[in-house]
Amino acid sequence: MRIGLVGYGKGGRFFHAPLISSLPGATFVGVVTRSAERRQQLASDHPDTQAFDTLEQLVAAGVDAVVVSTPLDGRPAIVMQAIELGVAVVSDKPFAPDAAQAEALVLAAERRNVPLSVYQNRRWDSDFLTLRKLLASGALGQVIRFESSVERYSPTSVGKGSGGGFLRDLGSHLVDQALQLFGPVVRVYAELDYRQPGQEFDNGFFMSLTHANGVISHLSGNCVQNAPRPRFRVNGTQGCYTVEGLDGQEAQALAGLSPATEGERWGAEEHRRWGWFEHGTERERVTSERGCWLAFYQQLQSALQGAGPLPVEARDALATTRILDAARQSAEQGEVMCLSASVGHGIKNE
Repeated sequence: MRIGLVGYGKGGRFFHAPLISSLPGATFVGVVTRSAERRQQLASDHPDTQAFDTLEQLVAAGVDAVVVSTPLDGRPAIVMQAIELGVAVVSDKPFAPDAAQAEALVLAAERRNVPLSVYQNRRWDSDFLTLRKLLASGALGQVIRFESSVERYSPTSVGKGSGGGFLRDLGSHLVDQALQLFGPVVRVYAELDYRQPGQEFDNGFFMSLTHANGVISHLSGNCVQNAPRPRFRVNGTQGCYTVEGLDGQEAQALAGLSPATEGERWGAEEHRRWGWFEHGTERERVTSERGCWLAFYQQLQSALQGAGPLPVEARDALATTRILDAARQSAEQGEVMCLSASVGHGIKNE
C-alpha cells in the first residue's frame, strides 16, 4: 500500500507520519507541504519521503490513500479534492466545522464510491480498550453513568482555533467514544468555557448526553485545568471503573518514538497507570490493555484490500459532528437539545 500525507504540522508529523512509516507492507510516499521549515523536518525525520507542492502531484506519484492533517478551516476542501480525484482519503478529526459540511463530504464520497474514513485514533487508547473489555465481560453490570474527561494545564492553547475550539477538537474524540460504547444520543446539554473576553474559540466544555438506551454520558475537557478529573469513571450496578491520566501513546509520539522503534513497548502502560475496579469495600487493580493506534492503519490497509470495513466509518463521524453542533447550540441558548431520529436530522430545543 502506498500512502501520502497532506500537512506536516503537529498532527501530521507526530500522529500520522510515525504510524504510516511503521506500517508493515506500506510505503510512505510523500507529504504535501510548501513550508521550507517543515520540508527540512520531513527530510530529517523521513529521508526517503518526498515533499510535494500540491495534492495533485502527490496523487500523480501513485498513492492508494491520502491522509489530510491540516487546520480545520481548510480541511473539508482538501478532503473534497481528494474525493474528486478518486483516491481513498482519511480526514483528521474534527471531520468538519459543522454537520452540513460533514454531510456534503460523506455524500460526495458515497456518490463516487471513494473510501472515506476519519482518524478517531483514541478508539485504540489503552484505557478505552480496557473499558470495552470490562463492559463486554459484564464486570460493571448495567452502566448508569459514563464520565469521560481530558483536562490539562496548557495556557498557550487558550483561544487557538486550528481545531475549531476545544469542544470541536477534543470533544470529537469523547463523543465518538461515547457513541461507540452506548449508542445513539437523543438529548444534549452543554456548557462552554471562555477564559478571555471576546474569545472566539472555547478552551473548555461540559456535555451531558442522554443515550437512547438510558445511559448518561458526562463528557468534559479543558486546557487550563490545574487539577484534572479521572480520565474515565464508569458507574455500573456491579461496580465502578476509574483510571487517571492520558494514554501514553501521545507522549511516546511527541517524544519522536513510533511502533517501529518501540516494538512491544509501544502502547504498553506502566502498572502504576492501571485503573481500578471498586465495589463497596472491594478495590483491585485492572490490568490495562495495550494501546495500539497503529491498528487504525492496519484496518485501513485491510479495508482497501477488500478484507474488512474501514476503521472508522464516515457516517460515524457525521453522527459525532451533529452532536457537537447540538452541544454548541445548547451552550449558546442555555437549553437542552433533542435529536430526532437518534443522532439524526433536525435539532430542536426543549
